[in-house]
Amino acid sequence: MPVITLTSDYGLVDHRVASMKGKILSWSEEVKVVDITHNITAYNLLQTAYIVRNAYKFFPEGSIHIIAVDSFYHKSRKNIIAKVDGHYFISADNGITNLMFFDIKPEAVYEITLNNRFDDKVIFPATEIFVPAAMHLYKGGLPEVIGRKIKSIKDVSFPRAIYNEAEKMIIGEVMYIDNFGNVVSNISRKFFEKYAAISEKFTVKFRNIVSSKVFDQYTDLVTDWDREQEAHGKSSVIFNDAELLEITIYKGNVSNGASTLFGMSTGEKIYVEFE
Repeated sequence: MPVITLTSDYGLVDHRVASMKGKILSWSEEVKVVDITHNITAYNLLQTAYIVRNAYKFFPEGSIHIIAVDSFYHKSRKNIIAKVDGHYFISADNGITNLMFFDIKPEAVYEITLNNRFDDKVIFPATEIFVPAAMHLYKGGLPEVIGRKIKSIKDVSFPRAIYNEAEKMIIGEVMYIDNFGNVVSNISRKFFEKYAAISEKFTVKFRNIVSSKVFDQYTDLVTDWDREQEAHGKSSVIFNDAELLEITIYKGNVSNGASTLFGMSTGEKIYVEFE
C-alpha cells in the first residue's frame, strides 16, 4: 500500500496537523502517515519545494504527498493533483508544483472537483479536500474520478543560477537555510562542473568570504580525525546531499551557523569566478 506524507506550514502547536491525521485515520486505521515537516515558514513555497523535492524520492513509488502550504481556499483558485515521477502531489494551485519540478514534466495534472459539492464554503481544505482526495488515491481510485485533467497550472519561476560569459562567472543566490544554519545556493554541481571543466582555477565569493576549494562532504574539512575538534567552527564550501553548492560551518547550528556568522539570508548573491 502507498504511504501518505504530510507537509504544511501549520506548526505543531495548533490543532490542524492532528485534524489532518485524525481525518485520515477515520477513513482507514491501517494507512501509513509520515510527516515530512510542519515547520515551513508561513506561505514559503520555495522552502517547501526544496524540502519536498529532496524528500519524496525516498518514499515508495505511488506514495501520496499532501502539501498544505499557502492552502487557504478560494473559489477562484484550483486545488490539484499532480502525478510526477510515479508519485502523487496534492496541493493548492499556487505554483508549488512548478517550483518543485522545474526540470521534470508532470505525467498528468488534475483539478480536484470534490469541492464543487461545497459551493464556496470550504473551511479547512486540508481535511475537506486534500485528505478525501488522498484517500481516494490510497484506495486505488483513479484521479479522473475526483478531478478533471488540465493542461496549465500556476507557474512560479524557480530561481536559476546563470553564467555570465563576459565576466566568466556563475551568479547564483541563496535559496534555502537549513536547520544547521547552512546556506544553500541554487548552483548545482552539474552546472558548476560544466564551467569548471574548462578553467584551471575558480573562486567562490559571498559577502567578504573567498574560497578556492569545494569539498564533497562536511567532514572533508577534517584532515586528522584524532584532532577533529579543531575543525569546529571553521567554514567551508561543499556540495550537499541535494548536489547544490552550500556554505557551511563545521558543527554549526541555527545560532552559530553560516547564515548567522556571515549574516546571509535567502536571495543574497553568491558568485563563482573562473580564471
